[in-house]
Amino acid sequence: QVQNISQSMEVLDLRTYRDLQYVRNTESLMKGLDSRLKVAAESQKSLNAKSFQELKDKMTELLPLMPVLDQYKSDTRLIVHLKEEVRNLSGSLLAIQEEMGAYDYEELQQRVLMLEARLHACMQKLGCGKLTGVSNPITIRASGSRFGSWMTDTMTPSADSRVWYMDGYYKGRRVLEFRTLNDFVTGQNFVQHLLPHPWAGTGHVVFNGSLYYNKYQSNIAVKYHFRSRSVLVQRSLAGAGYNNTFPYSWGGFSDIDFMVDESGLWAVYTTNQNAGNIVVSRVDPTTLEVLRSWDTGYPKRSAGESFMICGTLYVTNSHLAGAKIYFAYYTNTSSYEYTDIPFHNQYSHISMLDYNPRERVLYTWNNGHQVIYNVTLFHVIKTSGE
Repeated sequence: QVQNISQSMEVLDLRTYRDLQYVRNTESLMKGLDSRLKVAAESQKSLNAKSFQELKDKMTELLPLMPVLDQYKSDTRLIVHLKEEVRNLSGSLLAIQEEMGAYDYEELQQRVLMLEARLHACMQKLGCGKLTGVSNPITIRASGSRFGSWMTDTMTPSADSRVWYMDGYYKGRRVLEFRTLNDFVTGQNFVQHLLPHPWAGTGHVVFNGSLYYNKYQSNIAVKYHFRSRSVLVQRSLAGAGYNNTFPYSWGGFSDIDFMVDESGLWAVYTTNQNAGNIVVSRVDPTTLEVLRSWDTGYPKRSAGESFMICGTLYVTNSHLAGAKIYFAYYTNTSSYEYTDIPFHNQYSHISMLDYNPRERVLYTWNNGHQVIYNVTLFHVIKTSGE
């Protein structure tokens, strides 16, 4: 509305100036014509052929005044329209003022969070999808050693863009928390958390404000809460191998890998009872109790890395260059298939690979580089009757 009013005013201003000049220039002509007509009205004899022609010529000069007057009629209608636009704009501004005055900052923030929750619910209506493609890698930063992990929270609202950074795979305790992704890129604005128990591997995940990781030299899962800086719970994963008993192909004490997808928290590991094949377990995020497990039949030592999307475990066949997403296990049907999804391993050594369901991207630590990949999912639309 403001733009329309501004443009209309510019047109009116230009037209008014131009036409006013023309009317002023014709003022003397109209006065002369008026006096001639008065004389002609008093005595028709005085209007000879010559005088008549002069009068006719002056009338001809005045003819362009007609469209000017017509334009003024059009401008009058435009002014009425502008008046209505201004009235509407004033009403809109008043409504905005009343709306803003009705809520304080905290109430507005709550409304934003409610809208985000509704948006998240709408995204879930898309249904879970089957992975059909992975984009080219996007390098966010080059830092740290050859092995490590980095992540954002997989559950918090999008306004929380903190990044966590854990360099190394062996006996680490230092977790850096960056305020935003941009701060992570520039290496500034961070706080340090010193874990009470060291970690093993790189299979850590941040879920709803807590870090889930494997305690060094054990098959114990630890839940560390960042805000209270304390361990909320720890529990042993019964029979799970540790200390490089059943790591991924790259080693690095990667026996136990925590991950989160649209349906919650998972642990990927293996046991002697499963003959070294990958086990996928649903884990209660509050108690760390294993809710259900699946034996995928895929040897863990042959896997480069793995990640969960929509209840499906996807496994790469190598951690080195030339890797591809080679295997998929569907927990909803307890079935599997071999896949052939290209996966560009730009820096030739992946030691961490995790899916973030909130952002729908893959986070990767690739030979001292922090990298993300966008994913393409084939969605099944859910209707209210399903």
